[in-house]
Amino acid sequence: MSLTPQTGIMEIALYESGASSIAGRDDVLKLSSNENPLGPPPAALEAIVKAASETHRYPATDHASLREAIADVYGLEADRIICGVGSDEVLQFVSQAYCGEGYEILYTEHGFSMYPVLAHMAGATPVVVPERERVVDVDAIIAAVTDKTRLVFIANPANPTGTLLPDDELVRLTDGLPANVILVLDGAYVEFAEGYDGGKSLAATRPNVLMTRTFSKIYGLGGLRIGWGYGPKEMIDVMTRIRQPFNLSGVQLAAAEAAVRDPDWVQTCAELNAEQRVRLTGAMRQLGLAVDDSAANFVLVRCADKLEADAAEEALLSDGIIVRRPTGYGFPEGLRITVGDAEQTGRVIDTLTKWREATQ
Repeated sequence: MSLTPQTGIMEIALYESGASSIAGRDDVLKLSSNENPLGPPPAALEAIVKAASETHRYPATDHASLREAIADVYGLEADRIICGVGSDEVLQFVSQAYCGEGYEILYTEHGFSMYPVLAHMAGATPVVVPERERVVDVDAIIAAVTDKTRLVFIANPANPTGTLLPDDELVRLTDGLPANVILVLDGAYVEFAEGYDGGKSLAATRPNVLMTRTFSKIYGLGGLRIGWGYGPKEMIDVMTRIRQPFNLSGVQLAAAEAAVRDPDWVQTCAELNAEQRVRLTGAMRQLGLAVDDSAANFVLVRCADKLEADAAEEALLSDGIIVRRPTGYGFPEGLRITVGDAEQTGRVIDTLTKWREATQ
């Protein structure tokens, strides 16, 4: 008798991370994973070193100190916060707690690749909803909801497009969902979107809205994998029942608390990103490449077709620059380029300018 995995597991494609090296080069510029070019705040690095000397101790299981820090900084209630191994684990918590076989999880056509994975992990059916010009289509989502729908995942700002659904549309979407459908606002890139609260007001006032955040992007702690979610206390209590008590180490907790208590670092990183994002977007458009306005720390460059994108990527690789090809997200003609610092952005612009001149 053969071993049979649970329903949906064999539908999960293995994740492929962004490349990080080029054979024969030691000057590689990695712009494929949306990492902070400034790295983590110095306070977080100091906290990591200090916490490393206590690794023989078990960490706190309630994450109380980190949750209090997040609550203080963001103006939230600590007992409505749950922490996870990256925001991905928080998304897993809500999927497992509220969905399962016979139910559906909705996400949009260019949505984060983990959404269908999470649906299959829970034994649920993933349902793809079309977007409109690479932006979440509220009417399409509402129309796709059935009596089997339990979760709707929205990344805002979206990955890999960088587009942002405005507040009034988020409210309209929330109002249009049945009370038994949870709207999950995945806010991995919220800190780069000026003027957007990441769904905080909705999660604070609606019984079926959960927002998530990560320390991987603007806080520069991607290598430690720390995230959190905020929502109705009843929902958080349910999710906490399936959270492993020691899911975060002492090093993770210490680094995240130090990072979140350094708002000046966040502001510095956000200002740098905004400045260089405008610069990169403008340069790409001058080269005749399509780029939507991005509210994240990357831009999605759309070439004329896949062949042109192949050529542009080859030019970048030849100069030691790695970007992400979002083919699996429905953009075979696309290049997702992380926004770096001034020098890094200049390097990308120079390389693609020379490539464009050589092809004309």
